[in-house]
Amino acid sequence: MSNGSEAGSGVYVSALDLFSIGVGPSSSHTVGPMRAGLDFRNRLRDAGQFDSVTRFRCRLEGSLAATGVGHGTPDAVIAGLRGYEPESVDPGVVHGNWTRLYAGEVLDIDHVPLSRDDIEFAPLSRHGGHPNAMMLIAEHAGSILATETYLSIGGGFIRRLGEEPGAGTTGTQLKHRYRNMAELLALTHFETDPTTVIPAQTFPADAGTERTTFPSCRRTIAEIAWEDEVALHGADPAVQGLDAIWQTMRECIERGLSSEGTLPGGLKVRRRAAAGWRSLLSQGVSRNSVDALSMYALAVNEENAAGGRVVTAPTNGAAGVLPAVLYGACVEEDFPTDTIRTFLLTATAVGSIFKANASISGAEAGCQAEVGSACAMAAAGLTAIRGGTPEQIENAAEIAIEHHLGLTCDPVGGLVQIPCIERNAIAGATAVAASRLALLGDGRHVVPLDVTIETMRQTGADMSERYKETSRAGLAVNVVEC
Repeated sequence: MSNGSEAGSGVYVSALDLFSIGVGPSSSHTVGPMRAGLDFRNRLRDAGQFDSVTRFRCRLEGSLAATGVGHGTPDAVIAGLRGYEPESVDPGVVHGNWTRLYAGEVLDIDHVPLSRDDIEFAPLSRHGGHPNAMMLIAEHAGSILATETYLSIGGGFIRRLGEEPGAGTTGTQLKHRYRNMAELLALTHFETDPTTVIPAQTFPADAGTERTTFPSCRRTIAEIAWEDEVALHGADPAVQGLDAIWQTMRECIERGLSSEGTLPGGLKVRRRAAAGWRSLLSQGVSRNSVDALSMYALAVNEENAAGGRVVTAPTNGAAGVLPAVLYGACVEEDFPTDTIRTFLLTATAVGSIFKANASISGAEAGCQAEVGSACAMAAAGLTAIRGGTPEQIENAAEIAIEHHLGLTCDPVGGLVQIPCIERNAIAGATAVAASRLALLGDGRHVVPLDVTIETMRQTGADMSERYKETSRAGLAVNVVEC
């Protein structure tokens, strides 16, 4: 894990990357391996070797092997090798291939046969000490053509072994350089040229509307993030990307609120969001209540557990927290565009700091890194759209993560169902409470967010590997699978 980038660089990860559109049930075990398979395929194509391949082999190590079947990892690798992208693939195309292989079928990848023996599971292996590693091998007539080892580092991000472990998007394309929350807060105090004119809205939603800034004027965290997005992508692609992210989040919630049945896997977990939502509607409960928010979170994570289309926020296992808080905050106002973007960009800036200085991966640091960081991001975004100062935003994020420290990742049966689904609902309520507490204060607080993030990193480093997405401790071994 990185403790930040070198002096002068930035840690900001584009919202279009941190909130990536993909499929369930896991960003590190499904989305990441699919991207690895696709990257390997493309490298073979670029080298002119793809048509010479007569055999593919895959070795899954660590957590990818320990809980890979339950997370759909073999299915995802196969989909990537076939050329599918997580952002656009039909979820129905991805799942079920390992079941067929396990039953003895032989699958086809561009006329290359793939059998069960071509996928190896090595749960006790750690490539370079990393908990999520996978090796892909292409052969021709028994000789190795190419091989690559990939690390799935959380949130759907991957890194080839030997590449620099850059914490996020760095380089000259970023407009701002900050390594932590303290430096980001300092940027909000930056005094601008009194002749500078910036959009009245944070985003170019209403062309021509302007306001003049003065030396005493402060920029918001969302404005700083927006400037980085524009530097990385340009204004129009950034707006389109943010809107697509929100649209996918919203569709996921609304799809989950109307879906019934039992989730896949041996636990026979019933979907509860739809029935719970109907019950709340019959009682006349407000659509922005904490009860409603809990159903929104359940809806997302039930869709994720079913292998549906979701947005990593910042991971699939924690995908319900942030959309639920945002949906609940804006549903009564019919989802104002600028509010949505402000929320997402504020959350992105905070999430980037978590990713750079600690982790967002359950396999690296336990569930505190997934649900905990999602809760902090949601609390920050909510505080921003409720008019909070940068200091109040930091306070809200700190409160949220502080009360997730030490949370283990112990999925029962290796499935992203128990306790993952309910954890998202609880974390959503915690994010709202953290925001309210912060807004009742003036932003002054004792423990900085940076200290809490470092504490999370240390706690994750000290945590037994058995509690990091391996299903070898905690609820995973104490709950009887029926």
